[in-house]
Amino acid sequence: ARVAASAGADLYACVSAGLATLSGPLHGGLSDRVEAVVESIDRPERAPQIIGLRMRRGEEIPGFGHRLYPDGDPRAETLLARAEAIGREQLGVQNALAVVRAMAEAGHPPPNLDVGLVALSAALGLPSGFSPALFAIGRCTGWIAHILEQREAGYLLRPRARYVGD
Repeated sequence: ARVAASAGADLYACVSAGLATLSGPLHGGLSDRVEAVVESIDRPERAPQIIGLRMRRGEEIPGFGHRLYPDGDPRAETLLARAEAIGREQLGVQNALAVVRAMAEAGHPPPNLDVGLVALSAALGLPSGFSPALFAIGRCTGWIAHILEQREAGYLLRPRARYVGD
């Protein structure tokens, strides 16, 4: 969104650029994979067995750990607490929380935002696949702030850094 704003694109185009970034798993696109794991669990009490089996097969359990929040993603904590408060009777919420417990008991990093989004979507009774939309709604405010800041800066952004992350 900021790069598009620096090139003089209108607000709608800038927000659309931000939305386009959500198609990949590194920024908001991981929740579909988290949702698949949560939906694969038939009963919350089976979460440790199912997670253990998947891990023994070498499968990654998405939605745990975050480079910027090594001690735990505060967004996940907040969303999981809200999901439990408003939808504790929903099977999707129970399963998501069971996956979180199973991962913690196995010594894995805490959940990230994507797990919280999946749990909140289940608590709200939203259809499968809606978690990325919740993320996008939340990010729009930030994107608009970045767009306005970039317009005030008045120069064209030309990122030259090389990505060296995971």
